[in-house]
Amino acid sequence: MFKKLSALSLTLAWLLGATAFASADEFALGYFMGPKHPLNKGVFTPFAEKLSEVSDGQLSVRQFPGGALSSAPPKQYSALLSGIMDISFALPGYTADLFPISTSVSAPHLCSSAKECTEALLRVQDKIEAEFDAKLLGVWANEPPILVTRDKPVDGVDDLAGLKIRVTTKADAPYIEALGATPVSQPASVLNQNLANGVIDAIVIDPSAIRSFSLHEPGNYVTVGLPLSGAAFVLLMNKGVYDNLTTEEKAWVDQASGEGLSKMGGETYAKAGASGLKFAADNGVEIIRLDEEAKQEFADAIAAPFEAWQEREISGGMTGREVYNLMQGK
Repeated sequence: MFKKLSALSLTLAWLLGATAFASADEFALGYFMGPKHPLNKGVFTPFAEKLSEVSDGQLSVRQFPGGALSSAPPKQYSALLSGIMDISFALPGYTADLFPISTSVSAPHLCSSAKECTEALLRVQDKIEAEFDAKLLGVWANEPPILVTRDKPVDGVDDLAGLKIRVTTKADAPYIEALGATPVSQPASVLNQNLANGVIDAIVIDPSAIRSFSLHEPGNYVTVGLPLSGAAFVLLMNKGVYDNLTTEEKAWVDQASGEGLSKMGGETYAKAGASGLKFAADNGVEIIRLDEEAKQEFADAIAAPFEAWQEREISGGMTGREVYNLMQGK
């Protein structure tokens, strides 16, 4: 059905909003990844099925993958605000300045797995929801990032000198600079091509992306053990759409979303991350695991910007350290 949508229909979606496709009881969920992305099976479809179940079929979700409603990954949130879609999947890291609490989860040494990072986000989910002009349906994190390189194996800080490295979020940029490299921001959809043709020298990204974006093709080396933590992801509902629901309908949406859905997102990325690393190794990519000495070398190199971030006020009078401690449950 998705493939049969005409160009005219897609144009109308932009002009009239996602309701051009959806009936009053059907929500349009847009995301830029393909329909086979792990989050489809792990989050989007379970949410749709649960919502249909608890509402006895009165509310449903129609998915629009592949950027059908908004193709630019950094613009998913703005597309939601403008009514192009009712529900949107978004990465706060693309516009990190707008979401300083959400993106704090990527701070060094905060969490060591998608599960731990998701739990850290859930400890401050009320503060995260306040960053968005939308209903927060779920918030979760992926696995801590790995480094993908084409020409140069990296097993120490000195190997990064002069490299152009793509970062997941602007919040990571000071740490990459402290390591002697140049951080650049690019959407995941162009990374395969840009690593292959030398526009960038390396990619900092979670391991699930190896498979999702075929990074094993241009990448010959993967370094595991960087001191950074996971990145945040959110599933949002247009505030006007949510506010216009009846009390009963809001209860159905709340029942289908929330902490349980968020944890499913973390679990999905944990599995996808392990699968990505195995996929890379099976396809001849060399996996380099930093030893304890190298890990300490990296930690020492980023200590100054990490301390500066902790001391800085980042949101509502709260310092980075205060947010960090809340995420750790302190």
